[in-house]
Amino acid sequence: MSKTLELTKQLIACKSVTPADGGCQDLIAKRLALLGFKTESIVSGPKNFEVTNLWAIKLGAANEKGKVFVFAGHTDVVPTGPIEKWETDPFNPSERSGYLYGRGAADMKTSIASFVVATEEFVQANPNHTGSIAFLITSDEEGPAHDGTTIVCELLKKRQQRLDYCVIGEPTSVNHLGDMIKNGRRGSLSGKLEVRGIQAHIAYPHLGRNPIHEIAPALDRLVNMQWDKGNLYFQPTSFQISNIHAGTGANNIIPGELSIDFNFRFSTESTADELRERVEKMLKDAQLDFTIDWHLGASPFITNDGNLAQAMRQAIQKETQLNTELSTTGGTSDGRFISQICSEVVEFGPINATSHKLNECVAIQDIEPLKNIYRRTLEQLIL
Repeated sequence: MSKTLELTKQLIACKSVTPADGGCQDLIAKRLALLGFKTESIVSGPKNFEVTNLWAIKLGAANEKGKVFVFAGHTDVVPTGPIEKWETDPFNPSERSGYLYGRGAADMKTSIASFVVATEEFVQANPNHTGSIAFLITSDEEGPAHDGTTIVCELLKKRQQRLDYCVIGEPTSVNHLGDMIKNGRRGSLSGKLEVRGIQAHIAYPHLGRNPIHEIAPALDRLVNMQWDKGNLYFQPTSFQISNIHAGTGANNIIPGELSIDFNFRFSTESTADELRERVEKMLKDAQLDFTIDWHLGASPFITNDGNLAQAMRQAIQKETQLNTELSTTGGTSDGRFISQICSEVVEFGPINATSHKLNECVAIQDIEPLKNIYRRTLEQLIL
């Protein structure tokens, strides 16, 4: 059994449903300490939702003057769902037909194990490496993410800790290991819209004011609006409604209010403030009595095809002979926090097809190449 596969199994066996870490970070910290890393556990959050974060760093021969390369990821996993619907225990890693099964196999314990073993191999082969290596690992990525990576980033910012390159181990590959790297993510802006009308008997509409009827023209405008055209890296900004609720359930009452939940996934061609202003102007132009509760989940970020992206693309090509695609598709990630203090951030990991699903798995044949890609990237950037 390879060291990477063995460590992946050990991590999967840790029951780390968010926000629990389940002992994963202790395993990681002990192995990194043997390499000379200074490790630090940062606990945050209330007692009923305590989050564990690991910050570890090993200075290179150039000390503070060298480049700082960070591996980032999360040890928490989503709930298993009905265990009886799994073919095997989700926290008892098992091999079947060339795949390793278990919760977190794809998202993202294989990546974290590959980070560690790649670093071990790199340090052992290059004990006098010039640049520094760091790990930023959290147990609060799959949850609300209030006490995870964002807390560590704030701490590092106060310490004036410079970060130059960051690789996040999210499962980004689509059909083959290495066919896609995420070099950015769209922003996420949510709103809860409340439109007030006047409740009345449905037989006497002149005594009421129906918020459903009143918002219909404005809603049509919102749904069909072109918010921007996107750019080289981003799809056009999209507006989607997730929930609409009005009425009491009775069929003879004009509702007194209407509630709509919606979300923007937006590119760098738009800002959150611009989107807020445009929505509110449309609703005011429609003379609606409304309020909106806004929540900015993430700002968009992008890493151009610079040193980090090129190094990883070259590493992938050497290991898999694939020419990888740069993409910003998908949901949000902790890159939204790290990009605030690190100039180059990319995400790369195994095939994403089974993430968060029953019988989550990773192809065993992809595990060693994944580790090798991470090691090759280190070799290009901090030797």
